[in-house]
Amino acid sequence: MILRFLSLFVLLISSLHASLNQEKFIIATASTGGTFYPVGVGIATLLSLKLEKKKGITFSAMSSTGSLDNLKMLEKKEAHFAIIQGLFGMMAWDGSHVYHHKPQKELRSISMLWQNVEHFTVSKEIATTGNILDLQNLYAQSFSISESDSGSRVSAEILMDILGIAYSKMNLHYFGYNQSAVALQQGKIKGMNTPAGAPVSAVSSVFTTMGPLKATLLEFSDADVAKIQKYYPIWNRYIIKAGTYPRQTKDIHTIAQPNLLITHADTPEDVVYLLTKTMYENLSFLNSVNKGTMSISLHNALDGLNIPLHKGAIRYYEEMGIKIPSYLLHVTP
Repeated sequence: MILRFLSLFVLLISSLHASLNQEKFIIATASTGGTFYPVGVGIATLLSLKLEKKKGITFSAMSSTGSLDNLKMLEKKEAHFAIIQGLFGMMAWDGSHVYHHKPQKELRSISMLWQNVEHFTVSKEIATTGNILDLQNLYAQSFSISESDSGSRVSAEILMDILGIAYSKMNLHYFGYNQSAVALQQGKIKGMNTPAGAPVSAVSSVFTTMGPLKATLLEFSDADVAKIQKYYPIWNRYIIKAGTYPRQTKDIHTIAQPNLLITHADTPEDVVYLLTKTMYENLSFLNSVNKGTMSISLHNALDGLNIPLHKGAIRYYEEMGIKIPSYLLHVTP
């Protein structure tokens, strides 16, 4: 009896000791109505399942307001990894736009994940042509541009500035994706901005309730794309195939930019190596979490990266025989 008690005591102490020595890492994502959050949860779940017992490493996904907030958390060491828009990776590394000539050279990339597709959804009466310039019909009308401190807001403002759409003339609201969808369905707003991997749950909700007779996803013309790429070539043409959303009978011609998984330069090399290896060896798991991850593959892992790779990611890609461009290997002082 005493031996049994001692054995249980030893097991308890060993378990407690292991938990105290367990490394925990946080992945910053975005609000729950988009793609960042469910994919971040999927990645964190996968990594914890595969690495907790073998390596004593666990991961958790943290909800946030998106790219802008995530980069702040990385800087303050409140998160170890982050999913961000490629646009923000470019601006943070260069010290441009919202980063006011303060380049964040401590950032390192891990992988391109999936395309962040622009979704400007408006009520049918606003969409007189179906083109993105119909947003001008929202002057003096209510429009949710996304949360005030989100990357989605900043990217929408940049796009509208380039195209000559004066969003200051709109009655702006700063709702998260799900809140925006509910407000649009209830007629409290006339449009919403929800960039994410297609399909976006908030957009699916709108089309399930309102359908194409009451709601429209605005399109970008070739001329619009050319104008945007003149300033920000990170955006490219993207076609949302018919059937992606409820009762969507035709392709929708929009644009997209890459979403990136990034970290801090001083994140341990072994941890980043294990993360990268585990993620790419278990893509079927991620595909089951969200359809937006179907495009994640080793073939395009480096596409759209504008921040040098972390040493741990370099190690894995070199093992897999992937040719890494020099600008992703060498950090410019």
